[in-house]
Amino acid sequence: MEFRKRIEELLNEFLETRKDLFLIDLKISAGDDITVILDGDNGVSLQDCLDASRAIEFNMDREEHDFSLQVMSAGLSEPLATPRQFSKNIGRDIEVLLEDSSKIEGELSKVDEEKITLILRYRKPKDIGKGKIDVEEEKEIPYTEIKKALVVIKF
Repeated sequence: MEFRKRIEELLNEFLETRKDLFLIDLKISAGDDITVILDGDNGVSLQDCLDASRAIEFNMDREEHDFSLQVMSAGLSEPLATPRQFSKNIGRDIEVLLEDSSKIEGELSKVDEEKITLILRYRKPKDIGKGKIDVEEEKEIPYTEIKKALVVIKF
C-alpha cells in the first residue's frame, strides 16, 4: 500500500474512535516527514496528540519505511478552514480576508455548510444633525469568498 494512503487510513481509523476530533491538515514531505494538525470541538489536549501519534506510529514498520511524525493542535494563529472549526468559534470575534483583499471584522454568530454570518458593530454619522449612532448589522459571507479567517485575540 502506498505510504500516504496508509497514513491517511490509520489517521481516519483513529478519528473514527474520537468523534470530537477532526483533521485540519496532513502534510508529508518528500523526506517522509509527516505533520498532522488536529482540532477538536472542545480543543485538543497533549494526550489527544499522543494518542493520534501512537495510532500511526505503532501500526507502521520503521524497518520497511523510515519517517518522522509530528502531531499538533491547530493554534490560534492558524486560519479557520472548515465549517466545524468556524462552529466551534461562534461568539468570538474573527477577522476575515476576502478574495477581493478587503477585510471584515465581526462577531461570528452563525455557521452552515455554505456560509458564515458575522455581526458587525460600528458607529456612523447620523442622517440628520451632528454626532454618530451605533449600528449593528449581520453580514453573510460564503466560504467561496473567504481567502483567510483568523480568530481575533484580545488582551
